[in-house]
Amino acid sequence: MDFDYSPKTKELQAKLLKFMDDHIYPNEKAYKEELEANTVAGKRWSALQTIEKLKPKAQAAGLWNLFLPVDSAAASGYEGAGLTNQEYAPLAEIMGAVPWASEAFNCSAPDTGNMETIARYGSEQIKARWLKPLLEGEIRSAFAMTEPDVASSDATNISTRIERQGDEYVINGRKWWISGAADPRCAVFITMGKSDPEAAKHSQQSMVLIPADAKGIRIVRPLNVMGYDDAPH
Repeated sequence: MDFDYSPKTKELQAKLLKFMDDHIYPNEKAYKEELEANTVAGKRWSALQTIEKLKPKAQAAGLWNLFLPVDSAAASGYEGAGLTNQEYAPLAEIMGAVPWASEAFNCSAPDTGNMETIARYGSEQIKARWLKPLLEGEIRSAFAMTEPDVASSDATNISTRIERQGDEYVINGRKWWISGAADPRCAVFITMGKSDPEAAKHSQQSMVLIPADAKGIRIVRPLNVMGYDDAPH
């Protein structure tokens, strides 16, 4: 098997390494100081201008939405970098050297997976409403699957109910560990729930897109893991 990087990957690696040297590493101190200042001011989850100022530079350098796979790019109408997973992996490794770097390239979770999902399965109306602003970095998103009362690593345990009532869907449930939910830029949740409890075990679940400002949504609090809340994310 040939594990050598493709010419396209090598070219992007060189550009990405230079961008990291020129813009990411020199801003690590500024990131830390801005987050500390926001925390003191009660704005811990606010978007950091340290990152926002780098996004246009990443776009200009051709390092934007590198994550978007070939099939999802075609479905979205956005060319992206046109990389396979094998080609993207070494680029993700470079970005991973600094925990917040991927956001500067619009390659951070949970947006990446959410964008792929919408690109592959969303209607044209849904793509226009949610995918386009996500790809352009204008909004953020969240993914809501895990629940406090069930072992959620097995998706068949998910108990949140999705019920059709007339022209609307009513969702009832409680989620936690929702990556992206505390970000004030979060505009949409992709939420897993049980839509057909009478179906076969692995056919009961559905994913729905819920606007973050939908009636009835209540965000209780951010959760810590080993003392860290990883704000902002």
